[in-house]
Amino acid sequence: MDQIVQFVQKSDVNATLVAVFGAIGAAVIALKTISFLKVLVDVFVRSGINLKKYGAGRGGWAVITGATDGIGKEFASQLASKKLNVVLVSRSMDKLKAVAEEIEQKYNVETKVFAMDFTNADDAKYNALKQVLDPIEVTVLVNNVGTNHEIPTPFEEETDAIVHNIIEVNVKAAMKMTKVVVPQMIARKNGLIINLGSFAGLVPTPYLSVYSGSKAFLSSWSQAIGAELAPQGVHVQNVNTYFVVSSMSKIRRSSLLIPFPKPYVKSVLGQIGISGGASTPSTSTPYWTHAIANWLIDNAFTRTFWVDQNYKIQADIRKRALRKRDRETNKNK
Repeated sequence: MDQIVQFVQKSDVNATLVAVFGAIGAAVIALKTISFLKVLVDVFVRSGINLKKYGAGRGGWAVITGATDGIGKEFASQLASKKLNVVLVSRSMDKLKAVAEEIEQKYNVETKVFAMDFTNADDAKYNALKQVLDPIEVTVLVNNVGTNHEIPTPFEEETDAIVHNIIEVNVKAAMKMTKVVVPQMIARKNGLIINLGSFAGLVPTPYLSVYSGSKAFLSSWSQAIGAELAPQGVHVQNVNTYFVVSSMSKIRRSSLLIPFPKPYVKSVLGQIGISGGASTPSTSTPYWTHAIANWLIDNAFTRTFWVDQNYKIQADIRKRALRKRDRETNKNK
């Protein structure tokens, strides 16, 4: 402190420099504080766009991909509870019928089912789905279906089959499903498209490079089409998601940062049109702990720091997964 005082006393220029840099520092701290307070207001105070705008209670239909398990099933259930009819799209017809029956009995809405394996769906399959959707009023699309690496794996060691599946499901399915429904949304000048993003798309994730790249694509693409479709009455929202208890995450226990699907989906549907912790257009990080984590990533340390952290985390997970695989192999010999 004495050194600063001596520096200031040496000349008026020194005093001016200290004052300028002090003012800049105070301004930066003030802006950071305001942005953090905005996150808290978004996730704890504000309410998003009411789903009635998108046909809830007046005959609108929501289409959900990957709808028979985890987050997708929860989206179908909660959208039906808001009195949206639902179209369930997933691989297993038996599971689809079971979920549809459960939703109809519980919420007294209409349902449709369409069995589709997105890893090998061709144009004929998407056209067949389009024939089902064109006669109804699709007001909401939830691009939820997704797949990941089996374990964290260096890119050069990953199988061609897994690379293919990630691209087909995480990238192409979102684009093709949007192509199917967006013309009728534009025609009515009303629609909502929710894309299930990931923190892996926010910060590059070594050892999950293809998955991470697919989610980065989804983020960029959502922002681009969000700007295109907004003037035509269609709202696009890429949802930044940290871990949620699900079969894909392979996490079974909930924690402060890892919610069950029910509260997570509730936060998404309750904050349509609100950015939460996200700082990019057409993007939301609605769940409160995820929102704070998103804000920290954007405002604390460097991107190199966060990539390095991801590298360490995934390298450790890979070591443990390989040890488990070896144990199972030896046990089965």
